[in-house]
Amino acid sequence: MQRYRKRANRKHLYITTAILLIVLIPVIGIAAAYIYFSYDLPRISSLKDYRPPLVTELYSVDGELMGEFFIEKRYILQLEDISPLFVEAIIAAEDDTFFEHKGIDFWSILRAAFKNLRSFEIKQGGSTITQQIVKSLLLTPERSFARKIKEAILARRIEHYLSKDDILTLYLNQIYFGHGAYGVEAAAQVFFGKSNRDLNLAEVSLLAGLPKAPSNYSPFRNFTGAKQRQSYVLTRMVQQGYITLGEKVEVENVSLEFTASERINNVKAPYFVEHIRRAIERTYGADYLYKEGLRIETSLDMHMQEAAQQAVARGVAAYEKRLEVSDNTTRVQSALLCMDPFSGQIKAMVGGRDYKESQFNRAVQARRQPGSAFKPIIYAAALDKGYTPASVIIDAPVVFDVKNEEGDYVFWEPQNYDERFIGPTTVRKALTQSRNIITIKILKDIGVNYVIKYAEQLGVSGSYNRDLTLSLGTCGVSLLNIVKAYAVFCAQGVSAEPTSIVKILDRDGNIVQENHPRLTSHLSPQTAYLMTTLLQSVVEEGTGRRVRALKRPCAGKTGTTNDERDAWFIGYTPQLVTGVWVGFDDLRPLGKHETGSRVASPVWLDFMQTVLKDEPVQSFEVPEGIVFVKINPETGYYPKTKNEETFFESFKEGTLPIDYLTKYLEES
Repeated sequence: MQRYRKRANRKHLYITTAILLIVLIPVIGIAAAYIYFSYDLPRISSLKDYRPPLVTELYSVDGELMGEFFIEKRYILQLEDISPLFVEAIIAAEDDTFFEHKGIDFWSILRAAFKNLRSFEIKQGGSTITQQIVKSLLLTPERSFARKIKEAILARRIEHYLSKDDILTLYLNQIYFGHGAYGVEAAAQVFFGKSNRDLNLAEVSLLAGLPKAPSNYSPFRNFTGAKQRQSYVLTRMVQQGYITLGEKVEVENVSLEFTASERINNVKAPYFVEHIRRAIERTYGADYLYKEGLRIETSLDMHMQEAAQQAVARGVAAYEKRLEVSDNTTRVQSALLCMDPFSGQIKAMVGGRDYKESQFNRAVQARRQPGSAFKPIIYAAALDKGYTPASVIIDAPVVFDVKNEEGDYVFWEPQNYDERFIGPTTVRKALTQSRNIITIKILKDIGVNYVIKYAEQLGVSGSYNRDLTLSLGTCGVSLLNIVKAYAVFCAQGVSAEPTSIVKILDRDGNIVQENHPRLTSHLSPQTAYLMTTLLQSVVEEGTGRRVRALKRPCAGKTGTTNDERDAWFIGYTPQLVTGVWVGFDDLRPLGKHETGSRVASPVWLDFMQTVLKDEPVQSFEVPEGIVFVKINPETGYYPKTKNEETFFESFKEGTLPIDYLTKYLEES
């Protein structure tokens, strides 16, 4: 009996041990597998600080969006900012038990595993929304059983670490819809051109079907497939009780209007947007620009920009019509730049006639000869060397010995544009009529090096010929630089550094960069004012008289180079300074008599008439230290008889003509 009991106990022990082994081995195996696959898994704490690449946005001064830079087009939203209809459609399509499971839907996994075993490859994942977050943010998209195990472990951890709302918010901001759109807001804008909260059921159900296979279901590439997927989403929404069967049938027959628009960067102010892009990338690097979701507030005024683009378009069209241009292989180009002379803020920028044809920005990148548009710089330098607007120089033939390109001395006999000489001429009349000979004589007197240094102080950096041909504007300068120089005359001698960026904010709203006007005094207010009065005469009586049609105080100068290769007009009112250039990229001539006055000044006038239409008329302010004296405009002296023509000339105090001082002393 005892032997029988021992035998029964032994049998019981064997059975118990076997049972324990049957239970423990899988448990130990599972524990070992868990430890093995859990080793070196990513930390899910990083999800709390979700900072994916965002869109950097570029705004005009009036708050209009005009540019975007991104690698992944994404806008981060909170769950309350997302359409509930969109949320329901996504859940129905991607994970209908999202609010019930703990990161893993075992029934879905079993269904997927069965299909995978039948095909001997990973064809279906059965992934929940939580698992998709793991795949997108924490693991590689590799298809393997090992990765699926890691994915399940991390999904369970995320469900304990984050709330369902947090998980859903992550997913809806991260999910890829195709065509560069990440997240529901980007998808709504890319496909339908509006916010996600403005989408209807037809639009929402179509978008909700895209994440499954964005390329395969793209409505732009496979509209039939997209509609089939939409029908699946609507069916799932009916099954989940989100919509009725009647709504499904009705929505399936709704006509969809997609927005496959151009990149905004190429539409509103393309040359300016590219100018900003280069500046930001040069300063902060490409990653910061394309991934950090910056808000860049610029100085550009969209009303002015549109007026500038239209003025340039009309100007080149008028030129081509006038010359009956038929050769489209190399079309005439034009550039316009408008700046606030007191702050340096760029208000409008056009770098060419068509950004799609050429991205070269002729407003800032081109270096062209300014011709007579450079003369005001020489005259300003002369005023600071003792000249006055009434100083008289003889306009007569001259011959100089100059070095040619081979270094040999040759005779140079310069001419005026009209090939005439008018004898004794005041500085005012010389600039008004753009007399070459007088400008050359002034340059020779005050010195080429002095003028170059003077120009550089005004911001006109360029390639200079250090000889008397500089008087004819043979240097290479940019439109931006020449506009900056004229702005100094307008702003009473104060130079404002040109700027296009007002403020940059990071994704959290912190100020990264804020630009205040950078001002430097380069000329005396008196010299600047005298230059303004001289340039007003150019408009009233000289080569710039076409712009008198503006019917408000303005000053400016035309510029035309040899063989009419470049045509310029740089001018300003008390509010704005604007420059216009017209020419061919290959340096071909514009044509006989196609001067700055005929080609460039009409573009300037067109633009300024539009932007100043509703602005009050202002006059140029007269600074202290300026006196007005009645003189004979032909001689520059006090009138000797009552019958002489007279004109009130402006002078700096202490620079009055000697004969006027003598007459004043005699009368007093």
